[in-house]
Amino acid sequence: MAKIKSISEQAYLAILMDILTCELEPGSQIAQSQLMERYAFGVTPVRESLKRLESEGFVRTIPRFGYIITPITVKDVEDIYEMRSILEQASVRLAIQRASDAQIVELEKYAALTYIYKDHESYQRFLEQNNAFHHSIAISGGNRKLADTLLNLLNQMIRIFNLGLELRDSAEEMRHEHMALIKAVQSRDTSLAEKIILDQINRSQQRVLQMISQKLEVRAITDADLMIR
Repeated sequence: MAKIKSISEQAYLAILMDILTCELEPGSQIAQSQLMERYAFGVTPVRESLKRLESEGFVRTIPRFGYIITPITVKDVEDIYEMRSILEQASVRLAIQRASDAQIVELEKYAALTYIYKDHESYQRFLEQNNAFHHSIAISGGNRKLADTLLNLLNQMIRIFNLGLELRDSAEEMRHEHMALIKAVQSRDTSLAEKIILDQINRSQQRVLQMISQKLEVRAITDADLMIR
């Protein structure tokens, strides 16, 4: 029998999901009372949720006002994609060197990985499957620490990925990218696989940066921008 979630846990998950999907936009200001009205939860579960979200870095307290959804800055995007490039190149290289034929064949189940543009539920299914795909490649390389570090990074990037998906319909382009990567790994072509993964990461980063430019008026938000004068 599934464990029944507490009211505080339900409130936390509801707010977190809207932050991850950017329904609560990065950089937007919120008050506790607004969240109580939006989600129909009482003061205690919302307050406890905000404390938890703040400890996890998703919101920040603004003195005398309430909270702000932690912005996604250009520097954040650059740093996290640089880290992803390092991990993913190592991941595909080790997979090609060490994966069994059965493990490589198993990657074909991700060949139809796609989403429906503007359908936010399909975004979340796609991102879960996308994370599983990249994690599977890393697992097949035989370094569990690397694989788990990569998965943790990809999970942290869900909010960033959502921004990129919203920019334009890239579903078919991304499906072809995944297919090309699968074929390169199956061919055990290390240089091609590394090139494909770097190209994918660069395109993903550019989509996110374009969306930040549109949403945040072509500027990186810094802590100085958030000060109330």
